[in-house]
Amino acid sequence: MPDALELLKLRRSVKPREMSGPGPSPAELDTILTIGARVPDHGKLTPWRFIVFEGEARARAGDVIAKVFARKNPAAPVAEIEIEKRRLMDAPLVIAVVSFTKPHPKVPPWEQELSAGASAMNIVTAATALGYGANWLSGWFAFDRDVLEGLGLKPDEKLAGFIHIGTVTKPNEDRPRPALAEIVTRF
Repeated sequence: MPDALELLKLRRSVKPREMSGPGPSPAELDTILTIGARVPDHGKLTPWRFIVFEGEARARAGDVIAKVFARKNPAAPVAEIEIEKRRLMDAPLVIAVVSFTKPHPKVPPWEQELSAGASAMNIVTAATALGYGANWLSGWFAFDRDVLEGLGLKPDEKLAGFIHIGTVTKPNEDRPRPALAEIVTRF
């Protein structure tokens, strides 16, 4: 296992099209989800949950996405509908982080949504620490209520994103990062 600070300094997103199998084992998936649930959660509200897409579940989710896309874009060529159908097919594992808020006198909704975001980042970091490529993505379908309903989300739930996880198929180049002098001020 890599040193934690080195891992955090070097972590980068891997494009799902640059991933393949194998994905995490069942034990590794349990580790990833356990770490995803170990985030700041003021009020112990657990304002997030996970949906795991593996194997044929990825294709079934793609069917939901493609059907909604086709219905809302009746002039779309078949090729575009096929692209939508394959949205979750590149990586062998996709984890959706579902966010919802609960009324609380001391924990505002924004803070609960940030907890879901922290959960998504912990999932990415855990997958990376286990040696997999990971990428946190959204896309139009992550915000479309018809797609969300088709994936089993309730009306009061949102999608923080889809975390794609798999074996890296080619070296991943880093992107430019901001210089600290450009983003840090002192009060």
